[in-house]
Amino acid sequence: MNLDFPLLLVIAVAVSGGLALADRLWLAPRRQRAIAAYRQQVSTADEKILAQLDKEPVAVEYGKSLFPVLAIVFVLRSFLFEPFQIPSGSMIPTLQVGDFILVNKFSYGIRLPVVDLKVVPLGDPQRGDVMVFKYPEDPRINYIKRVVGVPGDIVTYSFDKRLYINGEPVPEQWLGEEPGSLGRAQLFTEQLGEHSYQVRKENNRRMEPSREWLVPEGHYFMLGDNRDNSKDSRYWNDPHIAPEFMGMVPDSYIVGKASLIWLSWPSPKTGNLPNLSRAGLID
Repeated sequence: MNLDFPLLLVIAVAVSGGLALADRLWLAPRRQRAIAAYRQQVSTADEKILAQLDKEPVAVEYGKSLFPVLAIVFVLRSFLFEPFQIPSGSMIPTLQVGDFILVNKFSYGIRLPVVDLKVVPLGDPQRGDVMVFKYPEDPRINYIKRVVGVPGDIVTYSFDKRLYINGEPVPEQWLGEEPGSLGRAQLFTEQLGEHSYQVRKENNRRMEPSREWLVPEGHYFMLGDNRDNSKDSRYWNDPHIAPEFMGMVPDSYIVGKASLIWLSWPSPKTGNLPNLSRAGLID
């Protein structure tokens, strides 16, 4: 079952904040009136009775305690940064399975939580950005890939696994065999905009026919850095959308820009400890 955590967080903040507000406006004054009435009835007030009259309801007590924490988490997660863990190898070698990353939620504009309505535009995704977004075939799932095509671009992926943007080949430099792959995979450096990063290509994967896509307005074309092991814009197939939008990520599905790796924990089940060996900015 996929839990809608942003919605649950909004509900938790609203409920705890509502309890705190109700106590401040109605319940606390009522308790003070009860204490004042009791003091008028006795010459010497019993401290135990006073404490009982001033006692907050359990729900109010928990609400007032949780509200500041939940409010801070809500603001940080909804408008500033959100943590994610990489579940698959589609972005190898840039991101490894088990990497914990922070996603900048305001790089591409401030959006209202839950409804994901952009209210303050601050920028647009650029070629080469690593971006988190809702998976077009199932928006309940978050995906992470690299932006290679922006609105108006013509993206071509050729039969020899070369990437072209508007007819121009993306600069690529061979680095050598992937360590430990026994010659099955090669590593390359690509340059897109201001971003220089590594991509992985397998030798034993059959070459596919060259394909070309025109990126519509308000949409983005995404690829994984692990080119032969990534379900990305080349393969998404949502029968509910028009053919010209097939494989594209609409602006409304954007979650944020992946900014840094802050922890890595590749195999917790094997007893490996989390480490900072891969901590750093994401290019």
